[in-house]
Amino acid sequence: MTLKYLLLESAGFGIRIVKISRPQTLNALNTSVLQEMKEVLKKEADDPATRVIILTGDGDKSFIAGADISEIKDKSESDGVQFAQLGHEVTKLLELMPKPTIAAVNGYALGGGTEIAIACDFIIASEKAVFGQPEVSLGIIPGFGGTLRLAKFVGLPRAKELIFSGRRVKADEAYEIGLANHVLPAENFLSQVVEFVKMIGSQSCSAIAQSKKLLNEFSETTGLNFKLDAEALAFGRLFGSEDQREGMTAFVEKRKPKFKGLEI
Repeated sequence: MTLKYLLLESAGFGIRIVKISRPQTLNALNTSVLQEMKEVLKKEADDPATRVIILTGDGDKSFIAGADISEIKDKSESDGVQFAQLGHEVTKLLELMPKPTIAAVNGYALGGGTEIAIACDFIIASEKAVFGQPEVSLGIIPGFGGTLRLAKFVGLPRAKELIFSGRRVKADEAYEIGLANHVLPAENFLSQVVEFVKMIGSQSCSAIAQSKKLLNEFSETTGLNFKLDAEALAFGRLFGSEDQREGMTAFVEKRKPKFKGLEI
């Protein structure tokens, strides 16, 4: 498989590191990145040599800085739905594959970046990590599972606050509210994550797979597809609205948006 936007590394103990690498956009997600992630995650899920997957961003500034607004700002409603559904395919692979998936958040994890991270089994954050769901400032909603999964990490009232406000959360607060399991120094961050994850890589794969399956079922994974389908339709419905066009145009033009009102 020829990869343009992903870097793959092995770190011993069956640990596979998957890096999103679009440094010119702070590792923002476009359709091509998501397609590569989908194919790589499927392959790693089936590879008996892979025991644990660490997902991270290339460089020291960003994990994933969200969706590539320049690609999605002119999408139609149906295109928006398809983009959300592709994001759901990736996040479901991370959440439901039998192998542990750990998000090593090394910097900005905004919008789709937070959604990719919370689809993993848990998050280890660099002290420089910044999380957030700023979609409302673009005239849209989280479209890669954020409306479903964020509350599982931080509780429903706090998830509503973060989504409604779009505010950013630094690493120390992320730890305090249960979004990140651990916060580690930025220096040699990935090496520290690998050392931590070795403890998981040395355990029984079959026992971990069964544990993950049961834990996901206990946390109401039943009905996941129905809930994600509803999110994708709502995400797509906002494309072509005045607020979506204004929000994303303002983002590209580096100015504050001027939203007009309610469109539902």
